Amino acid sequence: MRYFNTTGPVNCQKHYCLPPLERFDLDEIIHLIQQEKYFVLHAPRQTGKTSYLLALMDYLNQTGEYHCLYINVESAQAAREDFGKAMTIIFDQLVSNSLIFLQDSFLSDHKSQLLENAPGSLFNIALTQWSQASSKPIVLLIDEIDTLIGDTLISILRQLRSSYPTRPQFFPSSVILCGVRDVRDYRMHSDDGKPLVTGGSAFNIKAASLRMSNFTQAQVETLYQQHTAETGQIFEERTLHWVWDLTRGQPWLVNALAHEVTFQIKANRDRSRPIMAAQIEQAKENIIMRRETHLDQLVDKLKEERVRQVIEPLLTGDTTLSAIPNDHILYVRDLGLIEIKGQIRIANRIYREVIPRELTFNTQVRIAHETTWYVQADGRLDVPKLLAAFQQFFREHSEHWVERFDYKEAGPQLLLQSFLQRIVNPSTNSGRCSGGRVEREYGLGRKRTDLLVLWPYAAPDGEKVQRAVIELKILYKTLEKTLAEGLQQTWEYMDKCGAAEAHLIIFDRREKRTWDEKIFRREETFKGHPITVWGM
Repeated sequence: MRYFNTTGPVNCQKHYCLPPLERFDLDEIIHLIQQEKYFVLHAPRQTGKTSYLLALMDYLNQTGEYHCLYINVESAQAAREDFGKAMTIIFDQLVSNSLIFLQDSFLSDHKSQLLENAPGSLFNIALTQWSQASSKPIVLLIDEIDTLIGDTLISILRQLRSSYPTRPQFFPSSVILCGVRDVRDYRMHSDDGKPLVTGGSAFNIKAASLRMSNFTQAQVETLYQQHTAETGQIFEERTLHWVWDLTRGQPWLVNALAHEVTFQIKANRDRSRPIMAAQIEQAKENIIMRRETHLDQLVDKLKEERVRQVIEPLLTGDTTLSAIPNDHILYVRDLGLIEIKGQIRIANRIYREVIPRELTFNTQVRIAHETTWYVQADGRLDVPKLLAAFQQFFREHSEHWVERFDYKEAGPQLLLQSFLQRIVNPSTNSGRCSGGRVEREYGLGRKRTDLLVLWPYAAPDGEKVQRAVIELKILYKTLEKTLAEGLQQTWEYMDKCGAAEAHLIIFDRREKRTWDEKIFRREETFKGHPITVWGM
C-alpha cells in the first residue's frame, strides 16, 4: 500500500505522487541542455527539487544521448571553513555516484592520481579528465549547492566557470545548480581578507534561473484522489478546498496534512470513514504542535535580518512595497515564506499562523491566564472580558514584554496574538488540540491586522461556532480619522467572515501620551452593526 511522503525524494512505487517530470516544463529544460547551457533550478525546501533532478537524470540517461549524473554536495557543509576537506567530500560524491548511477569507473580508477591535485583545482581537473574520456556529453546536476559556505562555494562556482569555454569535449556540456536560493542571493566571504563575493560575480555564466512552483489546486486534488482510488476512503469536497486554502499547494504541507489525517490519526485508518475539513484542521494543529522539521527550519529563517525586514512590515501592514529592498523580497520569496501575486503576503494560512505563534512562543507560556476564566455558563467565549483583561495586561506589561520580541515594530500586534493564542487555543501549552483557533490576515499596505476568533461550543440545538472579529490598528493619524477608517475596515471583515461580534483595537504608540489618555473603551455602530472600540 502506498502512502503520502513527507521525507526525502518521492518514490512513485511507494508513495502517492505526481510524476516528478510533470512538475516542470521538461521541454524548456531539454532546450537549455541541448544548447549546452549552465543554469539554476531553485525552490523552497521540500518542494520536490531532488525528486525532479533524479527523474531528469534517469530520463536523460535513457535517451542514450548523455551521461547525466546527480550529486548532492550538502555533506560538505559539515566541513565548514576546512576548504580542503570540503573539496575532498565533494570529489568523493562525484566518484561514488558515477559508479552507482552510471556504472562508470573512470573517476574511481583514477582517484588516487586525481587526489594529488590541489583542492582548488581538484573538482575542475576531475570533470575535465572525465569529460575527455566520456563517449557522450556529460550533464551534471549539483543539488544543495547553496548549503556550501565561504571558499568552498566560491571555488566550486569559479572552477565551473573557468573551464566553461572547453565544454563539451573537455568539460560537462551542461550543468544545473539546484538549491533553495537563486545564485544571485549567494553571499560568500573568502578567507583572504573576508571580502564579500556574490554568486552573480562568481558564476556569471548562468543562462537562466528557473523556479519550481507549488502544486496547483488540481494537482492537490489529483494527489489525494490516488489515496481514494487505492483505499476507497474519500475526501469531502469541502475538505479538499480547505487543504488548498491552508497550503496553497506547498508540497510538504499537502503531503503532511494527508499523511497525518489518513495514517497518524488512528481512527481514520478505518477507510470507510470520510475525511472531513475538521479532521484536516486537527491534522494541521498536530503538525504545528510537533514543530515538524519543515516548520522549524522555516521559523529559523525569521532570525535573519533580511527576512525580518520583509516579514515585520507584513505583520504590521504599515509599510508599502517601495520601502523594502527588492533583493530582500525575492530572497524571502525564494525561501517560500511569501508569495507575490498583486500584493505581498505570507505564502499560506499555515505559515500565517506559525510565524506569529513561533515569534511569541516564549511569551505565551509565561502568560498566567487560564481559558476557563473567560468561558461563560453557556459555553461561549466572553470576548469583551478577554479584551478587557488584555487591555490591563498591556498597560502593565507592554513596555518590557514588547522589548523581548525580535520584531519590536510588530510588538503590540504580536503581544495581543500571544495573549489570544494562550486563551483561545490552550494546545499551545498542553501539546494537544483544544479550544478554538485564531485566523489571521495581514499584508503590506493594509494598515491593519485582521483576526478572527473561532470558538466551538455546545448549544441546545447542536454544536455551534462563535465568530468574533478583532481588528488591530496603529494610531498614525488623529484618533477620529483612525476610528472612522477602522470602523469601515472592521465592518468589511465582519461581513466577509459572517461574524456577529466585532472589536476594533487602536494602539497608540506615542511616547508623550499617558496611559489614562491611551486607555478607553467605547461602543460604536457602523451600518447597524455594534463594534466595540478599545484604546491601548
